[in-house]
Amino acid sequence: MLLIACPHCGERPEIEFRYGGEAHVARPADPSSYDDARWEDFLYLRSNPKGLHAERWRHVHGCGRFFNALRDTVSDRFVCTYKSGTPRPDTDAPAAAAKR
Repeated sequence: MLLIACPHCGERPEIEFRYGGEAHVARPADPSSYDDARWEDFLYLRSNPKGLHAERWRHVHGCGRFFNALRDTVSDRFVCTYKSGTPRPDTDAPAAAAKR
């Protein structure tokens, strides 16, 4: 079973969580200015990368809070989790420091 580390409750089994879509998607500042095509882009078009991806998750059967996670879509491994509202962690910094 996959374990996911909720930043509020700690590590829990995956069945306690629900996927909430791509993280860090900004809402439109002026929604009334959007035409149908722009709404389609905002609501439905998301990146689908092979590799590291920022996602929103909700701890449904725990604290009930949303949080963000960086997950490798190839290995399904969670690199890190962090509270909503905080910027995406720089995951390249440790790799760059190791090359020195």
